[in-house]
Amino acid sequence: MLFSSLISGLAIGSMYGLLALGYHVTWAVSRTVNFALGSSMMLGAVFCYSLAVTFGWPILLAVPASLVLCVLYGLLVERVAVRPFRQRNSDAWLMATVAAGILVDNIVLFTFGKEPRGMPSALAEAPLMIFGAGVMPLQLVIPAVGIGIALAFWAASKYTGYGKAMLAVVQNARAAQLMGISVPAVIMFSYGLSALLAGVAGILIAPLYTVSSTMGFLFGVKAFAVAILGGMDNPWGVVAAGLIFGVIEAMVIALFGSSYTYILTFGLVIGLLVLRPHGLFGRAGVNKV
Repeated sequence: MLFSSLISGLAIGSMYGLLALGYHVTWAVSRTVNFALGSSMMLGAVFCYSLAVTFGWPILLAVPASLVLCVLYGLLVERVAVRPFRQRNSDAWLMATVAAGILVDNIVLFTFGKEPRGMPSALAEAPLMIFGAGVMPLQLVIPAVGIGIALAFWAASKYTGYGKAMLAVVQNARAAQLMGISVPAVIMFSYGLSALLAGVAGILIAPLYTVSSTMGFLFGVKAFAVAILGGMDNPWGVVAAGLIFGVIEAMVIALFGSSYTYILTFGLVIGLLVLRPHGLFGRAGVNKV
């Protein structure tokens, strides 16, 4: 049972890590947080379900089309709910992104419906027996995809032009602008990327859960806690924290039941942040005089 819980925890932890990476991207580039990220995850699952199940598209077409729609949503959030307030040096983007997420959740509620729906998996649904425990194939694929995307994100930030532009803006936005880098374009790109990561998480996790208009809210809250726990400025830290959080959550459910999940997991988060205020893998900022 514990081995099965470990595999399940790694799967769900990978999703937390992807969402937390989305929070990291916008925070690192613009010092803003996309609090509509939970709705981006929900849209990924809803779009994929609608295209693949409702309209009968092949899954190989439904997935990329859904991700493109998620990216467009992320760009729209930046343009409407973030940029106008940043230009005025206002922190109202925080409430605006929250409001954008709530608005989209309710639009989906009235169009998609409130009844949760099961998303069929493209993989075999028969469990694999590993060390005497039954493991769904998707539970093995999800951590591999999640870690693979994290590696691809790292490689892209190091070796691609846009990745280097993002790093330049992170290090010094003013200097990057003087070098000809369009800071507003990079910030918009970061919001599109964060929505893409959330959409991938929603599509991957949909077959293990039900697809509904409310599925992204709790995932978004947990992923934000993971991002804080890992250290918002550390991309590998937030991914590692996601895996740790997912495994702990799965173990708590296996040992104590789901009733104690939020009490123990979030209690542990609070305790760890008391000991490590900047996160498990974060570092205190240094002010140069």
